[in-house]
Amino acid sequence: MTTATAHHAADRRPVLQRRIRWIVAATIAYNLIEAIVAITAGTVASSAALVGFGLDSTIEVLSAAAVAWQFTRRDPERWEKGTLRVIAVAFFALAAYVTATSVLALVGRIDVQHSTIGIVLTALSVIIMPFLSLAERRAGRELGSATAVADSRQTLLCTYLSAAVLIGLVLNSLLGWWWADAVAGLVIAAFAIREGIEAWRGDACATSVGMLLEQEHDNHHAHEHKD
Repeated sequence: MTTATAHHAADRRPVLQRRIRWIVAATIAYNLIEAIVAITAGTVASSAALVGFGLDSTIEVLSAAAVAWQFTRRDPERWEKGTLRVIAVAFFALAAYVTATSVLALVGRIDVQHSTIGIVLTALSVIIMPFLSLAERRAGRELGSATAVADSRQTLLCTYLSAAVLIGLVLNSLLGWWWADAVAGLVIAAFAIREGIEAWRGDACATSVGMLLEQEHDNHHAHEHKD
């Protein structure tokens, strides 16, 4: 890394941190609305999948809020490990809840009523969430933030869950396949556990920009000593 590159990376950091804060704020706002609508529609339609989807949105808000809090700190990298643990716990909580509701739905043969609102909401999420996830992941990777990348994965996981719930609702409405969304939910839970383990270990991203800059600084001093 040259001196010019190091300066460019340092100059980009405030811009990227600000961008991540805006993306996270948009994610929180959308998920709050999504949670209220999904839980209400799920209760009306007796849909465990929709209620679970709404509660998943609250977990996404927790994850995004943790990242937003981190990037209001003067030194975000200092809070990296703790924030990653919060995101990991959110993944595990999501996996536990989705597994429990899916198993109960399968065992109890819960009949889900048709929900136009639920279908529209999950379809919108399938369209909107990937854009939010991609934007945060790109900014997080350029910044070298493991927490931003992990949170973007959580958002992408919510896209998969949205698609699973959408397919389940459509198949239930058209073909009467009441078990479809419960089975899809179990697959999503497996993904959540895997992502939770990666976030807990801190494997979501490469070395932070701050550490790279410190290494460059140390290498520069090492060369001076050799000379």
